[in-house]
Amino acid sequence: MIDATDREFKNIPPQILNDSRYMPYFKDCIGAIDGTHVDARISPEKKVRYIGRHGVTTQNVMAVCDFNMCFTFVMAGWEGSAHDSRIYKKSHKRTLLEFSSSSYR
Repeated sequence: MIDATDREFKNIPPQILNDSRYMPYFKDCIGAIDGTHVDARISPEKKVRYIGRHGVTTQNVMAVCDFNMCFTFVMAGWEGSAHDSRIYKKSHKRTLLEFSSSSYR
């Protein structure tokens, strides 16, 4: 994990601040989050759980990027059958991240 440069998220990223398409709509946004599937080699006894909806053995990886396209959080190793929303919900319970409550509205 890469630590945030502005841990209190007090500064609006210049990519938002200087672009009327995004400002003021995304002024409280601190990054982008998404899940993706990567091919995986899994032992035969665990393989069934890692077969995703396309029938391919994968791991589901959730990642967060900042506005400089740098990863700020990655959670890997989930079964290919796991839904993105499940990984997102579980990530809050498994991490020790502390975000300022003022960052969320």
